[in-house]
Amino acid sequence: MRLTSKGQVTIPLEIREALGLLPHTEVEFELDGDAVRIRKARQPVRSRGTMLVEHMRGRGSGKMTTDEIMQLLRGEG
Repeated sequence: MRLTSKGQVTIPLEIREALGLLPHTEVEFELDGDAVRIRKARQPVRSRGTMLVEHMRGRGSGKMTTDEIMQLLRGEG
């Protein structure tokens, strides 16, 4: 197996299936002497975007319909 110029490597399918590593699964790396361990992240890492959406969720007044918002964004009204 070869490391790419971006530092990427493909985890073999058998290992991904055994560990339940699906696309977008967060993983952790740990140095163990001259080896590296990879495992599912213990606590999911939330991106900055996810945290912002969670912060803003439920804060809207709900007084505008989706169509009204789209018209406003398009400069139609």
